[in-house]
Amino acid sequence: MNTYLIKGATLVNEGQQFIADVLVKNGLIEKIGQSLAAPEAQEINADGLYLLPGMIDDQVHFREPGLTHKADIFTESMAAVAGGITSFMEMPNTVPNTLTQDLLADKYQIAAETSLANYSFYMGASNDNIEEVLKTDPKNVCGIKVFMGSSTGNMLVDNEKTLENIFSKAPILVATHCEDEATIRENLAKFKEQYGEDLTINMHPLIRSAEACYKSSSLAVELAKRYQTRLHILHISTAREIALFDNSIALKDKKITAEACVHHLWFNDQDYATKGNFIKWNPAVKTAADQAGILAGVLADNIDVIATDHAPHTLAEKQQSYSQAPSGGPLVQHALPALLEMHLQGKISLEKIVEKTAHNLAICFDIEKRGFIREGYWADLVLVNLNDPFKVTPVNIFYKCAWSPFDGETFQASITHTFVSGNLAYQNGKFVTSELGKRLSFTR
Repeated sequence: MNTYLIKGATLVNEGQQFIADVLVKNGLIEKIGQSLAAPEAQEINADGLYLLPGMIDDQVHFREPGLTHKADIFTESMAAVAGGITSFMEMPNTVPNTLTQDLLADKYQIAAETSLANYSFYMGASNDNIEEVLKTDPKNVCGIKVFMGSSTGNMLVDNEKTLENIFSKAPILVATHCEDEATIRENLAKFKEQYGEDLTINMHPLIRSAEACYKSSSLAVELAKRYQTRLHILHISTAREIALFDNSIALKDKKITAEACVHHLWFNDQDYATKGNFIKWNPAVKTAADQAGILAGVLADNIDVIATDHAPHTLAEKQQSYSQAPSGGPLVQHALPALLEMHLQGKISLEKIVEKTAHNLAICFDIEKRGFIREGYWADLVLVNLNDPFKVTPVNIFYKCAWSPFDGETFQASITHTFVSGNLAYQNGKFVTSELGKRLSFTR
């Protein structure tokens, strides 16, 4: 394993910015200080660059196994590393759905052989696999995923008794997708009655409405409070939901936490006119007021983490009619550049970005020795140049699906280097694929 000496970077870590050298050895951060020397090290001149802890993405869909025409763990982890994401947690709605411990083990085996980033996988819950869910090991699995809204295959959990069972007995964090299915079906029926099959993308946030989100999120919070569940609600998409989450206590003491996604911070319903199905997500991108409310919730610490919900589909799939086009889009390569753009626009500080994309993930999930620039921690590090503009085009996209909702966007900041567990995995458009990421472990 190579030794690296990062010289003169501006570190952004634990609420501070300061210039320092960082020595990386045997996969770990060995020393942080001034005027460090290490003759055996490969030296990287980071003068004028910012060094951040690598982004930890707690919600991705990398489509393997079963949907590898859209994406796979190798291609999407490569795109993630290019975007400064050093660790990911992947969702169970693959084919087959990850509803048994054996199927969960299969995914870990694929990642061990192909993932350029560090990895963990959620155990999936259904209406009839509680026995398998309860076997999940808190030490080496990130959490249990519950779809309280429609999803792939047998993963909609809409049985009240099942939900109570999961919330009362879950051995680890329960992550939920919250949209009330009955409300959505009722809204859809009303629109179809009026428009037949001629539904359009601008109706998406009205069908998958703010009411559907709040009804489901508030139920999840109520269940978690009743059973003292460690609950993490994913991709908050409405301003109203922010009030469900407490910002008066320290994150380490919270039993109920929440996530915002980059697309809900960047886009609003006015963008459907130009982006169409390319910004069709569940939960839907909603109003500018919702967009502003989510950012306010992030800044006020009602929302604890920022992630991507990376969920690629082929271009052909997304170019179908609104009703036929699947929801979801690729985001891991461009999430951090988008957040850095928001920083340069004066909307969020670098310190807050690092807190919400790295520090807080480590705290929320009890991740062992990651998420901070600290001596003795794994060297998951990202160097960024805040004045190196690039335009997103199909030529520089690494997703297997080969498109991005940010296509045509110019970002002012670039990722120059990404270190994964001490390996220089990405440098100025080039990858090192001989070294792979590691399985995340948890101090629970």
